[in-house]
Amino acid sequence: MDSMDDLGTPASARGPQPHRTIDRVTQILEEVIYRPGMTFTELTSALDAPKSSVHGFIQGLLSSGWLYEADRRFYLGPAVYSLTLATGSLRFGLVRHEDMIALREATGLGVLLGVRVGDHLIYVATEEGPEPLPGFDARANIRRTLLSDAGGWAILATLSDAERHRYLQAHGEAQPERRAAFQDALAQLQDRGAVAVLHPNQGYGEVAAGFADARGDAIASVALVGAVSEIEGRTEELTSLLRAHVDGWQERAAGAAVGSSRTYQRPVY
Repeated sequence: MDSMDDLGTPASARGPQPHRTIDRVTQILEEVIYRPGMTFTELTSALDAPKSSVHGFIQGLLSSGWLYEADRRFYLGPAVYSLTLATGSLRFGLVRHEDMIALREATGLGVLLGVRVGDHLIYVATEEGPEPLPGFDARANIRRTLLSDAGGWAILATLSDAERHRYLQAHGEAQPERRAAFQDALAQLQDRGAVAVLHPNQGYGEVAAGFADARGDAIASVALVGAVSEIEGRTEELTSLLRAHVDGWQERAAGAAVGSSRTYQRPVY
């Protein structure tokens, strides 16, 4: 039976009702969408709300990846874009749709683009390979720890020693085999900028490379994914090919930054 309001109107007849907290969070996201790079002061003014209240909302949105902060300015975060992967859509910024298609055609493998959100890797775009891989389904699990996949390893390898140690201390015990495998691959990652990982028991393999923003902070990775038989024996070729494509994207992004009125470029997704 429907609950009644003070006037005796059934709840189902009133329709959706505004909620103060939801309204504030929604407004923050909408302000940042239409005015990327807003400061905390500008957001507080736009919301006409107490600073303490706005600060709390922003910290929550930053923590969950819905906002991204750089140079004390706020931008839409990568978590928003992960939803488009779950619905089968693609969204790109500095990495373009045609970039991923070109990489897929050059290698014959699936291509996954992931971004770092706190201690996780979120897949935001994919170009499927010729055959589905039952052991690796990005759409079924778009948020993974950085130890779970080669794409996360590529990001971990670019972190400072202290930050990487903190991460491994916090998450390594839950994935001891993955931690050991990552530590074995770390020198290769740091030396060559990419790593190949085979998972024979699961039937697939990965070749992944990380890339950073203008300040050198690890923000994203791209991974080639295919059957073990498609990768085994091609790791040198695929590593070089992947690194060449990623380097080209970063050079293009750097050129765009020079010509921009802002010194900051959005994360690569």
